[in-house]
Amino acid sequence: MKIFSEVIGNIHGDKELAAKIEGYDIERLHLDQWTAQKSRFIVTGDKGTQCAVALKRNHQLIEGDVLEIDPVNRKALVAAIELNPVFVIDLSEIEKLDKLQIIQTCIELGHAIGNQHWPAVIKGTKVYVPLTVDRKVMQSVMDTHAIPGVTYTFEEGSTVIPYLAPHEIRNLFGGTAQESHAHVHTHTPGITTDAHGHDGHDVPHSHDGGATFHTH
Repeated sequence: MKIFSEVIGNIHGDKELAAKIEGYDIERLHLDQWTAQKSRFIVTGDKGTQCAVALKRNHQLIEGDVLEIDPVNRKALVAAIELNPVFVIDLSEIEKLDKLQIIQTCIELGHAIGNQHWPAVIKGTKVYVPLTVDRKVMQSVMDTHAIPGVTYTFEEGSTVIPYLAPHEIRNLFGGTAQESHAHVHTHTPGITTDAHGHDGHDVPHSHDGGATFHTH
């Protein structure tokens, strides 16, 4: 069994490293996001190499991390994380507005996202939000606020990765594997449904570690 306590680098954030192992026989360590949050675990690569990962406390593997390079045999060991989908908010349409309208729109969006305690990564005119609650809940939040010029979509995490730096990948995907414990509610008159689809009383409330909201 091979033991790894450090990461050499990340192929998504280091072009030289990516070029160095281009054409190598790549063995991938396939991890779900839950396992990837741990600093210590045992995993077998897709070519049979058994690996014990023992990183420093509060460190974790992210998509594209390189654990080993064997230049003699032209082999490399690379982490491959099964990424959750990402909620992508597009602000490109508001670029043509005047400065005051842009400021107002950004403040409204910041309020909408911040009120839900959603983490986010901003790249250019796009805001990437990890999928921490049901898609319908996130759609409901955006539709309720209905901010002019702001559109959104859901994209696979693997399609977003190439646009992000390693620290942004960590911020976006780190800690999102666990099912959210926030009791987030949407409702129509007389009916309240939480993020898991359970009916309940239409009473606003909040919990530590999660946000509660109501849409009308």
